[in-house]
Amino acid sequence: MRWKKWARELAIFILVLTALIWGMDQWRKPAPPSIATLPELTLTNGQTVSLAELSAEKPLLVYFWATWCGICKLTSPAVDKLNADGVNVLSIAIRSGDDQRLMRGMVAKGFTFPVVNDEQGQFAAEWDIGVTPTFVIIHQGKMVSSTSGWSSSWGLKLRMWWASR
Repeated sequence: MRWKKWARELAIFILVLTALIWGMDQWRKPAPPSIATLPELTLTNGQTVSLAELSAEKPLLVYFWATWCGICKLTSPAVDKLNADGVNVLSIAIRSGDDQRLMRGMVAKGFTFPVVNDEQGQFAAEWDIGVTPTFVIIHQGKMVSSTSGWSSSWGLKLRMWWASR
């Protein structure tokens, strides 16, 4: 009998937690401009990319982060692993110094995911990004999912799988 009460309380806790997380995601949801009209972005390696083209065939995980962000120190390794596993990833580093400083930090941590340096935070402001980290999934040029704050690797994989359906 005691385990039934415990299971019921656990179920209620999970339901309330899920509702809270969903509510926070809705409140902090980015408002991207039309992705089709965005100019091409330049990666720190000099390559230019288009969000519309990158998301045309399969979902694209756009990871807004910063070198000074404490939670990003926990999520960046998961994003790097997803990138290494072939997941379509693009990161936007917000107000994290010039390209050389950003790349030194990435090399020191062993990160290899592609990165656009949003040195002044202008791109993030256009998207109404108010929290780091923020994860946005774009598929076929449209935002299909977003979340902010800590997210696990399996949570990101699940979101990417869901976006591809």
